[in-house]
Amino acid sequence: MSSEEFERMHEMYTCLYEELKSLPERTSRCHGEERKRLIREFDEKADEAVEMVDGMEQELRTAPSSFRNPMMSKMRMYRRDLGKLQRDIRSVEVSTGVRGEIKHGVYTVENEQRTELQSQRALLLQGTDSLNRATESIERSHRIAAETDQVGTDIIEELGEQKEQLYRTKDRLVNTGENLSRSRKILRSMSRRIMTNKLLLSFIIIMELGILGAVVYLKFFRNHK
Repeated sequence: MSSEEFERMHEMYTCLYEELKSLPERTSRCHGEERKRLIREFDEKADEAVEMVDGMEQELRTAPSSFRNPMMSKMRMYRRDLGKLQRDIRSVEVSTGVRGEIKHGVYTVENEQRTELQSQRALLLQGTDSLNRATESIERSHRIAAETDQVGTDIIEELGEQKEQLYRTKDRLVNTGENLSRSRKILRSMSRRIMTNKLLLSFIIIMELGILGAVVYLKFFRNHK
C-alpha cells in the first residue's frame, strides 16, 4: 500500500464531494441549458468521485487490518453519500419534465446502480478478508490443539512409566519390610543367645570362684588348725 497515493486520492475525493454537495441545490435554482450543464457537470464529477473511491479501496486491500477495516467502513459511507446526492440530482431532473433532462436522470440511475454494486463489492471483499482471517485463526487453533494433544499423550506415557516405577518401588519396599522383619527375628534370637551365654558365663565364673575359694580355704586355713 502507498500511503501517499491513498492520501492523494482521499484529498481529491474530499474536494470533489464538496463540489458535488452544492450542485443539486444550484441545479434546482437554474433552468434550461444552465440546468443541463450543471447536471452534466454533476455526472462527470460523480463518476470521478466513484473512481476515487474505487482507487482508495484498491489501495486498502494491502493495508494492515487495523487501518483497513475502519477505512473500508468510511468507503461505504462515501458511497452512500454519493448515492444520496445522485438521488437528489435525479429528483431535480424529474421535476423539469424535459426529455433531455430525463435522459440525464437515466444516467444518474445507472451511476447510482453502479455505486450500489461497488458498495456490495466492497462488502464482499471485506467479508472475504474476514473469512480468510477466521480460516487462519481456525488453522492456528487446530495446530495448537494438535500440539496440546501431543503434549497430553507424552504426559500420559510419562505418568504410565512413573506408575510402573512406583509399583516397582512398592515391591522393593515390601521386600525390604520382609527382610527387616526377618532381621529383627534374627537379632532377637541372637540377643536371647547372648543373654543365655552371659548367664552361663556368669554361672561358670561363680562356680570357679567358689572352687577357688574352697581350694584356698582347704590349703591354708585348714592346715593351720
